[in-house]
Amino acid sequence: MAFNDLPIETLKRKIDEAQRFLSISLSISNAHTVDFYTRDVWSTFMCVSPEEVLCAISSTHDHTGAVEEKKNTTFGFCNASKKLVDISALLRAAKSHCLPGLGVCMQLEELMQNLRLIYGDTTGESSDKVLVPDEFMNCKKAHEVQAMSEVVASLAECCRVKQVIDVGSGKGYLCSYLSMRFNLQVFGIDSSSTNTHGAQERNRKLKKFSKAYRKQSRAAGNQALDSEDGSKQHSRNCENSDGSKNFITKETGSFVAQVETSDLSKQVTSDLSASDNATLDPSDSDAGSSFLSMLSPNVIEDASPRVHPSQLSLEEREKRKRENLERKAREGRGNDSDNSLFSPLTSYVTAETELKTLITELEDAVLVGLHTCGDLAPSTLRMFRAKQELRAVCSVGCCYHLLSEEFDQDRQGCNSGVCGFPMSQYLKDQACFCGRNARMSACLALERVSAGGGLPMESLFYRAVLHVILQEHYDCFKSEKRVGNVYSKASSFVDYIRRALRKLDLDETKLSDADIQSYHDRYRPRMNEMVAFNMLKVTLAPCIEGLILLDRLCYLKEQENVSHSALVQLFDPLQSPRCYAVVGIKESTESTVV
Repeated sequence: MAFNDLPIETLKRKIDEAQRFLSISLSISNAHTVDFYTRDVWSTFMCVSPEEVLCAISSTHDHTGAVEEKKNTTFGFCNASKKLVDISALLRAAKSHCLPGLGVCMQLEELMQNLRLIYGDTTGESSDKVLVPDEFMNCKKAHEVQAMSEVVASLAECCRVKQVIDVGSGKGYLCSYLSMRFNLQVFGIDSSSTNTHGAQERNRKLKKFSKAYRKQSRAAGNQALDSEDGSKQHSRNCENSDGSKNFITKETGSFVAQVETSDLSKQVTSDLSASDNATLDPSDSDAGSSFLSMLSPNVIEDASPRVHPSQLSLEEREKRKRENLERKAREGRGNDSDNSLFSPLTSYVTAETELKTLITELEDAVLVGLHTCGDLAPSTLRMFRAKQELRAVCSVGCCYHLLSEEFDQDRQGCNSGVCGFPMSQYLKDQACFCGRNARMSACLALERVSAGGGLPMESLFYRAVLHVILQEHYDCFKSEKRVGNVYSKASSFVDYIRRALRKLDLDETKLSDADIQSYHDRYRPRMNEMVAFNMLKVTLAPCIEGLILLDRLCYLKEQENVSHSALVQLFDPLQSPRCYAVVGIKESTESTVV
């Protein structure tokens, strides 16, 4: 049976549909919240009331039906004024122009079935019984790692390879799981030496647990307990009456009780949690120019931007080189006992990176990236195309606001003239451009907001009113300095404004407390406009993300040496909003299958 690929001509038609919708609606996503009152954004774009918008969005009415356009409108926008006049039409159009609505994604079960047919497995089950406790990861990460590792392991089996290269590997969660669960040789490459050190320490502790676990498992004979009421349900972190922990086996619905390793598990878990907290380094986004900087982590993905080698100090570059040389020296001494665990490497990688200089024992491999930040996701796909030894790829990107765009007039962030969007020649020929604010909006999580996650509207409101004050009293239309997390430290609106003015090195004595409070009182009745407008941004977010991902899929389909490619939803979007993977397989793979 052939791999059920989406034909490229069909894909191009879907891209055209998405582009047509966004060409009309993208102006809403590109409007900056900071300018909401100074530029009277609501009146500029809307001919409906905030109450109408909020009512339509919160309504349980099904917006999946056909879009019935009013006369002289397109997707609810007036053709003459370009303003929104029909909110229901826009919501229906948004739902039909996101990835599920366009019908371009392969189901995960279908992907796995295709891969099993290629490598000749008709059972759908793995004989590997290596177990990894879920308690070593938080729920979100455990969900992501377990789902993605199954796909990666199947790709490795399909391509007959035993090596995996994880770019942007972070703390090594996926790497550890792949090596322990599937006995794959994994190389994790991350540009942050902090992450690499954390991954090495995590590996050491997991190896300690793994050895003890395997020993106890052999002694106990891997006695499995039958679950009467849910053989299809996973049992995670179940505590027995004797205080022992249960660990998931490959067979869904069964688990193994490990009394002897319970204390070791708790000790390792405690150590891992402490090391994770010690290496946590959240980015401080620019609140003056970033919509995301004021959004709660419940509605966006964490950003972990890479640092280009040119921005590193000489000391840091030498440190990276020394660490990698030391690792190679250890490997040269034949330390076979570490073969079951992965090798963390510190390096900034691009499509031009020569992998053999980093990995001396490099063989054919599967390239993976779990939530690779900004341009690293497109770089991963370009690397896959360019390197013959990379037989398959599974890439899940994130942080679209950090993507560089080729047709951005400022051309900020493009390294060596290679930008993250667009990738495909099809969209390059059309000079496709989204815009930074739209890409920031694409990071929003519609499912989480719809489930009650909400948006931090008061902080956004404070920032927009601050911009009015800066314009009217300080002749500042756009500050280049960071306001940062002033809101989290402020006790009131007046306190927020004074803290912000001090951070911007502006004279706060120009305004009395009463003057500042008057701005709050003036704009507070219009806060519902901002709430409604930002909910529209959330609604449009999946459509922008969809275009970015369709471009990546189209790029793979344009490559002559890529035989199979698909866009697959790997994760539950409520647990992991950036849930789509771009999967590709090189053309020569099937010829090696007997």
